[in-house]
Amino acid sequence: MPKLKVDGIEVEVPQGATVLQACEAAGKEIPRFCYHERLSIAGNCRMCLVEVKPGPPKPQASCALPAADNQEVRTDSAMVKAAREGVMEFLLINHPLDCPICDQGGECDLQDQTMAYGRGATRYTENKRAVTEKYMGPIVKTVMTRCIQCTRCVRFAEEVAGVEEIGAIYRGENMQITSYLEKAVSSELSGNVVDLCPVGALTSKPYAFNARPWELKKTLGIDVMDAVGTNIRIDARGRQVLRVLPRVNEDVNEEWAHDKTRHHVDGLVRRRLDKPYIRRDGKLVAATWDEAFAAIAEVARTAGSSVAAIAGDMVDCETMFAAKKLVEGFGSSLLEGRQTGMAYDVTSLGAVAFNTTIAGVEEADAILLVGSNLRWEAPLINTRVRKAIKKGAKVFAIGPETDLTYKATWLGDDLSLLGKLPDAAADVFAAATKPMIVVGPGALKNGHGAALALAKSLNVVRDGWNGFNVVHTAAARMGALMLGYAQAGGIADIVGASPKLVFVLGADEVDFSAFANSFKVYVGHHGDKGAHHADVILPGATYAEKPGTYVNLEGRVQFSERAVFAPGDARDDWSILRALSDVIGRPLAFDDFGQLRAAMAAEVPALGREGLAGYDWNPPAIDASGEGPVTYPIADFYLTNAICRASPTMQRCSAELVHGEDFAEAAE
Repeated sequence: MPKLKVDGIEVEVPQGATVLQACEAAGKEIPRFCYHERLSIAGNCRMCLVEVKPGPPKPQASCALPAADNQEVRTDSAMVKAAREGVMEFLLINHPLDCPICDQGGECDLQDQTMAYGRGATRYTENKRAVTEKYMGPIVKTVMTRCIQCTRCVRFAEEVAGVEEIGAIYRGENMQITSYLEKAVSSELSGNVVDLCPVGALTSKPYAFNARPWELKKTLGIDVMDAVGTNIRIDARGRQVLRVLPRVNEDVNEEWAHDKTRHHVDGLVRRRLDKPYIRRDGKLVAATWDEAFAAIAEVARTAGSSVAAIAGDMVDCETMFAAKKLVEGFGSSLLEGRQTGMAYDVTSLGAVAFNTTIAGVEEADAILLVGSNLRWEAPLINTRVRKAIKKGAKVFAIGPETDLTYKATWLGDDLSLLGKLPDAAADVFAAATKPMIVVGPGALKNGHGAALALAKSLNVVRDGWNGFNVVHTAAARMGALMLGYAQAGGIADIVGASPKLVFVLGADEVDFSAFANSFKVYVGHHGDKGAHHADVILPGATYAEKPGTYVNLEGRVQFSERAVFAPGDARDDWSILRALSDVIGRPLAFDDFGQLRAAMAAEVPALGREGLAGYDWNPPAIDASGEGPVTYPIADFYLTNAICRASPTMQRCSAELVHGEDFAEAAE
């Protein structure tokens, strides 16, 4: 490990570290524009100049210089100061004076570093250049005259997103960053280039000219657009969420977020349920809370124990726990969270969890994807697979061929392949030290047992390594399973019981024709499919409008906070169920959110503490004869839930990026 001095401070850094990293280890701030710790080194901007001895008597770019023994680095010498001022002067030669109207204002690296390291004046008197705008799709707005050619966006698209559609054309002063043929960037991770851009060249198109960062209230939350549990920051002004940004969590999402996470927010204020409704003469009409509760209580009096609850994909654990206690008060145990009809064995939660952990994917050296289009089901796990491939991992896949952004060997699309892998794949797994199987929702229904049997034969579970993983697509799924929302036969068991009263907790993908004879109470936030079939609608809150507990696909318990309040008469879902329990004469044993969370933690202790729940590995004995073709459940990445379907931005993304519609851009 090299030892060197930075401004007289001796530091020791790992082999292969750069001088820039050594300076940071010594507590010194090094300005930079092109360098990013998750991207390859480019050495474009020259802003990170330092003085290094022994070496040539000139400043050197610290981001591209390896740290070595006995180096003496100066970050504060007169030479370094003058060099940084000169570099900043060059960067600003062609940069426009857009700060008053630039969306990057207040969060701009160029602004901050100009104040800290710039000269304060320019000697340039020529005309500034101008660059035509580029079209990058419905997510990214471009003002390319501001671009300083740091190439962060180019490197991200190639190295992380795996979609090589952003690049540079021309040379020297005429160099321009553009998308391929100036078409929309097809990556579901394209919004991350906005965070990476150190100037205002790439900004968020849906958020353009909406707010300044100092106007926004920032709240820590958890994303519910998929089951990864991306850590997010919810930025709101007044009662409206204006944007969602990722937070750094190395164990979950690193610092990335996919476009659905970022840009569903305009759907939070559209198609909202803001008052109770009752179905009268076949039509839903507005009602008061008392009228809605009275209608439910009338049915409850004669329902006996014929009561069920179905949880949707974005429900928090507290709501599901409150509904569970309400249903148990009737003497019923009809609870189900797999609304689309999936039925797989859940007697062992370890057998339906992502046991390797998301970060652990990078260590795998042989990966088999079974019935999983990871690019759409869990984009931020897909990026981890790409990192594993860079370290030498081999990827095999069973399912219809699709573009995963990396090379995979497709073995076929029939689950019978789980009974006997082709020799080429079997040999790779036999030699692997950390093999991994990823079972997607396309294989869970008919291939769960076969996948478990294959995991045993390939020895993917061994000391210090569990390579058996299941990918879920619903943020509420693991929490629901921990709370007992699973019948042996799935939702078919509830249909077979013909319940008189059904509580539908934000579940919009249910086949409601099977519940034609049931009295359906929809507790949710959007006027989507579930609300259209309801007999009574009780307006609830979205994930951004209430605190809640969520469990991601690896069993990681995370807490989300309230960013804004629900519109109109809408209320927190659990409080609706608590008020209803009084009206029907079966009061629940908690009166506030703290008591509810404490009661839930008392029943399921893992839900009371943040972090991995730690499921035991005791897979059940299931029929190991997998058969039938694989079909992926997600047909449109951008329209998978009620919030996204209400979002104009997600509708535009779907039309352009999934269905290939063309959109003409007006000249500006």
